[in-house]
Order: sequence, then structure tokens, then C-alpha cells
Amino acid sequence: MPGAFVVLEGGEGAGKSTQCRRLADALAARGHEVVVTREPGGTPTGEAIREVLLGSASQGMAARTEALLFAAARAEHAAALIRPAVARGAVVVSDRYLDSSVAYQGAARGLGEERIAELSLWATEGLVPDLTVVLDIDPSVGVRRAHDANRMEAEPRAFHEAVRGSFLRRAEAVPDRYLVLPADHPKDVLAARILDAVLALLPDEPSDATPAPVSTSQVLPPGASAPVGTGADARGGRTSADDAARGERA
Repeated sequence: MPGAFVVLEGGEGAGKSTQCRRLADALAARGHEVVVTREPGGTPTGEAIREVLLGSASQGMAARTEALLFAAARAEHAAALIRPAVARGAVVVSDRYLDSSVAYQGAARGLGEERIAELSLWATEGLVPDLTVVLDIDPSVGVRRAHDANRMEAEPRAFHEAVRGSFLRRAEAVPDRYLVLPADHPKDVLAARILDAVLALLPDEPSDATPAPVSTSQVLPPGASAPVGTGADARGGRTSADDAARGERA
């Protein structure tokens, strides 16, 4: 039975990594195989591209170069990690996916939201999440809370406002595939709401379910989500052309 593909999105400092970990732990405790991953990253190729994209040496990178690198990392992520994991029945929980490219490069960098959505859909062969949770946060609060120390955080307030607006527009356009939650709500409340939404996608766990491990592929600093992935070529997740067209053209 196929698993599910769940993504947490939001601006800097929204608390995505925390909620990814909490969701993964809760699902594993119910006996589900869980793969926690992130973008850019999740595969050796993706992690190498991440170093190029987010490092200070890339300050001033051309916007189109940035967009194409994110798409390349995502193509490998979808093919090598996400599809195989979902096909074998795992729940994939990703810290960011293609909505981040639409928001950051499409809206905030001015490359066009539809154009960047189409690029990512081409790169991933139309793979869209079963559920995207948007943790909505005021950029002035989020940037102060963020601790990743990447060059995106250093962008001006207008940049982060454009990112926020894009996330909210996309969620409004396809409400059955998005859950928008205020990031300043208590962490326990957010975790419970997210878990309920994800469990609604999954078959009931067996009464004799035993806790399952959460797969990770590397040791990361405290507070960071961790990618993982192996597997043969397979297809999984939600790939309806109609759904993709609606979801990626907000």
C-alpha cells in the first residue's frame, strides 16, 4: 500500500524543523515507517547543491542560476528518495519542497510563480505532496527566531513579505491540499493539528502496531531536520495532472 508525502512550508523561523521532528516521532510511535528529509538536500547530490546554494560564497548568485539549482536538487530528491519511499509504504516528511521555490525564486526574486512552478513540476515529473502544511509567520518575527544562518535570512523585509504572500496564495488556491496554521501558536497545539491532518491521509494503524524507527541519513546540528533515502526507481505520491496544474499555478 502506498504511503504519503507530507511537506512543511513557511518563512524563516516558522518552526518547520521542530514540527517535522514531532510529526515523525508521533507517526513512528504508531508503527508507520517515516522518512524525514529536507530541501535542498535529501540525497548526496542534493546536499552538495545545498552547500552551493546556501553558503555565503554564493551571495549575489544570479536568480535564474539559483532557481535551476533548486530544481536540479529537487529532481534528484523526487526520483531517488521520495517516490521509492512512498511506493514502499513510508510516510515522507519534508522540510520544504517546491512551494518554497515558487515563493522564494518565483515571487521574491521576481522570476514568476507560474514559471517556477512549471520548472519544478517538470523536474519532478509532476510530483506534488498529499498534504502541505504552511506555518504562517510575520517575517519580522520569523527572521529574529531563525537560527540557520543562511544567506536567505539576510534578505530585506520586502523579500520575506513576498515569500509569505506566495505561500498564502497557493494555499488558498488549493485548500484541500494545504493546511495553514499560525506559527506562533503553542508547539503542542500545532503538533496535534498537523498529526490529525496527516493521520486522516493514512489507513488506520493496526491495533498491535509497534514503534518504527525514523529514517535519517546524516547527523545534523540540533534543531535541523535530517534527510534520508535509498531505493530503486519507483513512483509514489500524488501525481494527478489536474491536481498538479491547480496546485502549481496559484
